Amino acid sequence: MIENGAYEPVQVHFDDLDAMGLLHNSRYALLVERAISAFWHRLGWTPDPAGSAFKDVFLAVREFKVTYHVPIAGAGEQQVHFWVERMGRTSGVYGFRVLSADRTVVHADGYRVNVNLDPATLRPTPFSEELRTAAEPLLRVTTPC
Repeated sequence: MIENGAYEPVQVHFDDLDAMGLLHNSRYALLVERAISAFWHRLGWTPDPAGSAFKDVFLAVREFKVTYHVPIAGAGEQQVHFWVERMGRTSGVYGFRVLSADRTVVHADGYRVNVNLDPATLRPTPFSEELRTAAEPLLRVTTPC
C-alpha cells in the first residue's frame, strides 16, 4: 500500500461524459493533469519562468498509461491520489489512482512519465534542486499490506 503522496479533489463535468453518461476514457488523463497541476501551483510553480518559484517550467509528458477498473458514472467530485515512483536526472514517473470522492473505489490507476526540457533546445535537462526538494513529500514509500 502507498502511504504518501497527495490527494487532490477534481470535478467531473457534464461535458466530460460520453453518450452513456460515463466519464470518457480520455478524460481520466485530464483529471490526473488537473490534480498534479493544482498541487504544484500551490507551491508556486507556473509555466512562466519569470513568475515561477522553480527553474523547471518546461515539462513534457513522454508516456501515459492508465488501467480502468470501475467506470465513473455522472458528474461530480472525485479524488486523485498521486505520488512520485522515481525521479531520475531529467525525468520523473508519477503513479496515480483516480478514486471516488470518499476514496473507497479505485476507478483507474496508472503512471505518467514527465521529462524536464530546456525551453531553448527542447532537449532533456536536469531537474533543479528546488524542484527535487519540493517533490520529496511525493516520493513513494510503501508498507506491507
